[in-house]
Amino acid sequence: MVKPSNLDLEKNISLIRKNDRKAQQELYDAFSPAMFGICRRYVKNEQDAEDVMINGFFKVFTKIHQFDGKGSFPAWVKRIMINESLMFLRKYNMNLSVEISENHAITSSDAESCISEKEILKLLDFLPVGYRTVFNLFAIEGFSHQEVAEKLNISVNTSKSQLAKARKKLKQLMSGDYLMQA
Repeated sequence: MVKPSNLDLEKNISLIRKNDRKAQQELYDAFSPAMFGICRRYVKNEQDAEDVMINGFFKVFTKIHQFDGKGSFPAWVKRIMINESLMFLRKYNMNLSVEISENHAITSSDAESCISEKEILKLLDFLPVGYRTVFNLFAIEGFSHQEVAEKLNISVNTSKSQLAKARKKLKQLMSGDYLMQA
C-alpha cells in the first residue's frame, strides 16, 4: 500500500501525536477510501464496515505513539483495520468456519467478459463469513495458513479447507449469473 501522494506523512504523524484534529482529518481523508475497502472485504454490511473503519481510525489516533517508524505506516494502519474487522466478526459471534449455504441460486451463463476488481469484491459478499475471512487473510492480505489459524483460533487444516471451499465457491459464482442477484 502506498501513502497518498499529497500528504507529508512524517509531519502528519508528528501532528497527530500532539492531538492535532486537522492532521487527523487529513489522514482520515487520505486513507479512508482504501481502509473502507479493506473493512468491507471482511464485513458484508456497508454500515457495519464503516463503523469498523471508524473504530479502526480511533485506534490509529489513540495508539499512534505505538508506531515506532520502523515499518510502513500504511501497513500499520491496514493491520489495525484487519484486526478491527476480525474483532467485529468475533463480537457479533459470526461463525468463522461455516459450511457452504446454498441460499443463492446460481444460473449458468457465458462468462466470456473479463470480471473487474469491483465485481470480484462483490462476489466475496456471496461467500459465507468463514470462507470470506480466510480468503481475505490468505489470498489478499498474504498471511500464511499458520498465521490465519492463529488469528482466527482455528487449525491450519481448517484454514486450508476454508480457502479451498472459498475458491471453489468463487469459481462457481464467476461462471454464474451472480450480478443479477447483487
